[in-house]
Parts: sequence; C-alpha cells; structure tokens
Amino acid sequence: MFGIILGLIVLMVLAYLDWSILWVAPIAAGVVALTGGLDLLEAYTDTYMSGFVDFAKSWFPVFMLGAIFGKLMEDTGMARSVAVALTKVIGTKRAILGVLSSAAVLTYGGVSLFVVVFAVYPLALTLFREANISRRLIPGTVALGAFTFTMTAVPGTPQIQNLIPTEYFPTNAMAAPVMGIAATIVMAVGGYFYLRWREKKLAAAGETYTEPKNKNIVNEEGDTPNFLLSILPLLTVLLTLNLLGWDIVVALLSGIVLILLLNLAKFKRFVQAINNGATGSVTAIINTSAAVGFGTVVQSVPGFDRLTEILMGIRGNPLISEAVAVNLLAGATGSASGGMGIALEALGSRYYEIAQQTGIDPEAFHRVASLSSGGLDALPHNGAVLTLLTITGMTHKDSYKDIFIVAVAIPVVSVAVAILIASMGIY
Repeated sequence: MFGIILGLIVLMVLAYLDWSILWVAPIAAGVVALTGGLDLLEAYTDTYMSGFVDFAKSWFPVFMLGAIFGKLMEDTGMARSVAVALTKVIGTKRAILGVLSSAAVLTYGGVSLFVVVFAVYPLALTLFREANISRRLIPGTVALGAFTFTMTAVPGTPQIQNLIPTEYFPTNAMAAPVMGIAATIVMAVGGYFYLRWREKKLAAAGETYTEPKNKNIVNEEGDTPNFLLSILPLLTVLLTLNLLGWDIVVALLSGIVLILLLNLAKFKRFVQAINNGATGSVTAIINTSAAVGFGTVVQSVPGFDRLTEILMGIRGNPLISEAVAVNLLAGATGSASGGMGIALEALGSRYYEIAQQTGIDPEAFHRVASLSSGGLDALPHNGAVLTLLTITGMTHKDSYKDIFIVAVAIPVVSVAVAILIASMGIY
C-alpha cells in the first residue's frame, strides 16, 4: 500500500513539473509494481498495456470524432457565430455573463474545451474592453463556462467526463438529472456571483481593462455564419444522444455530417480541419489511456485490497468515498478524464456492487464520479488551465486564484450538495 501511495506521489510531482503523463504513468506504475512484488517487465507489457489498450479501444472513436467535430465548428466559423450571437443578446453591460454563457453553450453542444477557449477569447477581449473590466478575470470566466458545470453536471452533456461512467454503470448521459441540475446551479450561480464580486473589487482598486501585449495568438475577426445554422450541429448532437438514444459515436457523426453539408462553400477547409482534429485527439486519448494503465497496475498489487478497505470504510454514504477517490486521482494526474479513469478502472465494479447491495441508484454513482472529476483536476498543472493562461496571456499569479475558486473550490462544494440530495433518495 505504501508503494501505491509512493506511485501516486511520483505521478503527481512529475505531472506538476509538466512532464508528459505518457511516460510518467509507466514510471509511476513501475514503482507500484516493484513495491507490490510484481515482475516489472510483465507488469508493464501485460498488466499496464492491457488497461491502456482496453481504454483506447473503447473510447478512441469518441475522442477522435469529438475533436473533429470541435475543429470543424471552429474552422467553419460556426463556433464563433454562436458565441457572437449570445454575447449580442446578453450585451456588453453583462460581459462576464456573456462570455461564460458562450463558453457553456459551446461546451454543452459537444465542442471540446480547448476549441472553446480559442473561439471565445476574442469575444471576451471585445466585451471586457467595452465594459472596462480587468483582463485578469477572463481566464476565470472562460473556465467557469467551459471547465465546470457543462463538463460534468448538466444532464446530457456529451463531454467525455460525463460519458466514461456509462462504461462502469448501466447508465446514460442523462444520469441522475436532479443531482446534476443542483450541482449546475451551485457552480454556475456561485461562480458568476464570485466573478461579479471580483469585478467590483478590482474596479474599486482602480484596475480596469488594458490591451494585451500579444494579440497575434488569436484573430478577433472571423467568419460569422448564420446563427441558426451554426447552432444546428450542437443541437443535433444533443438531441440524437439524449432524446433518440443514439450512441455517442453516431451522434457525433451526425453533427459532423451536418456541419459539412451546411458549409459546402468552405469545402477546401474540411480536410485540414479533419486532419488537425484527428491528430489532436491522439494525444488526448493516449494520455488518458496511460493514466488508466496506471490504475490497472494499482488494481493488481496486494496493497490495493487494503486501500479499497480504507476507501470503502469511510463512514457515511458510499458516494463520499467515490468522490474522495476520483477527486484525489484527478488532482494527482491533473486530468479529469485520467483521474476518473484510474478510479473507476480500479473501483468501478466495487461501487456497482455497493449500488446493488444498498439500493442506491447506479445513476448516483455515475453523477458523483463525473462531478468529482471536475474538482481537483483544475490544479495549477492541469493541461486545460495551462492552455487557457497561455492563450489569454495571463500567468498563474495574475489569474489562477479566480480559476481555483470557480473551477476547484465551488465544484467540490457542488459534489457535497449532490451527495446530500442523493442521501435523501432523490437522484
């Protein structure tokens, strides 16, 4: 068991140092294997790679099609069109609400978090400039809209963090809607009022909008196709997944085909966009698979039984132990999908057994796993956080405090609220 803890520390420290989890995870797994009495070579070539390959086999189509869908939305200008229309409706006086709403709608429609950052940042600059709000709040605002409730809480979201639990529990993307909606309210409302409070505090201190030094990283001018046409692919993915009950692969394919049909005049951009999306998805799926492979090795050592006893021995609702496990592993890996993958690969079957024994609906375990993946994952070494700060030209010192509040602290509170609701038998 000491070896498992040591392996997690190695994983966390090296990930924090920005070393790739692709080769950090096998090193951490090797620490677990050696201290657990396993043959090192066999633990890597058999146990680790089995977990790695099994996850990639199950989820690569979703990662690839999701990335292609998002890239096509970006390159055709449809993502920008949706964001522009929403911000016009909300108005410049409510700049923070406009930016987070745009990010939320795109994320909920299936556009990847990284694409959302590129699509929304130019609009954020325009709105924050007109409202004279400090740019240091842009990362926190985008993070609230893209990295929180639409990623893990809103029922039916096609983001991978809401889909992975369906493999371990007999659920779908709409699992535990009451818990999800309650958590959404906590995150969205709590985060928004925090950011408004910060806006007023900064303004009182005399800190207002300043132009960024590097504006070459993003183009503020771009295609803005018709809004109604642009939002159709997002609605198609959501409706086919949740109302028609189609597989997420078919739902994403439907959205992709619709984008292509609605943008035939831009067919020259299609191949490059699809190539870029497919290429980008490889890194994402391999990184998550590497984390799951680590979890497979952890599961195979004798100390895992003791660790399981400790987690399962946490007093109170078993959903609490699941929340603790997923949050800690998401924090250690700096990845929501990676941390949840490790936790559910190792403990998912046990939690499903508990659900059957206790009468707690498996949907509750699904929703808690999804919500918990979006808590400690957004620590400073998280890849999405680093990308967001790079694109917006901010540093951790400038903006991480706000990201931490809206994407770590408040989401953790939302998990507690969801568990409290589940304890009353409401899902």
